[in-house]
Amino acid sequence: MNRLLLLLHILAVVVWIGGMFFAHFCLRPAAAEKLPPEQRLPLLVAVLSRFFNAVSVALLVLWGTGVVLFSNPGPLAPTNWLAMTGVAAVMTVIFLVILLSSFPRMKQAVAGSDWGTAAAAMNTIRILVLTNLALGFVTIAIAVV
Repeated sequence: MNRLLLLLHILAVVVWIGGMFFAHFCLRPAAAEKLPPEQRLPLLVAVLSRFFNAVSVALLVLWGTGVVLFSNPGPLAPTNWLAMTGVAAVMTVIFLVILLSSFPRMKQAVAGSDWGTAAAAMNTIRILVLTNLALGFVTIAIAVV
């Protein structure tokens, strides 16, 4: 059972971290290079809507499997598990800031064709995603080292 839980946990990490890497380093720069704001920003809203739905599910899987796996080693969990949990909590809060604040502001601005406000919200999302991506890499390093 623990192997299945670990597999689900790792797959959820791949969805979240891999998606952030793709969005930040591949999709957003290519869209910025090829599309004007009035085409790029609606595209990014559509893509991020799908991605954030996937991340929401991944987070439920991550926290669910993490709690079960955390309870299995006995009364004392390995120190790296405690560190991973702390970083995961910070990452989750950052994601919630994006999902509940920055992204709705971007969607509303795109719906109103307010490209300046939408671009500013996208820039905030970009910075927060980059922060979470760095924290995700740190978490992976903690897990492996």
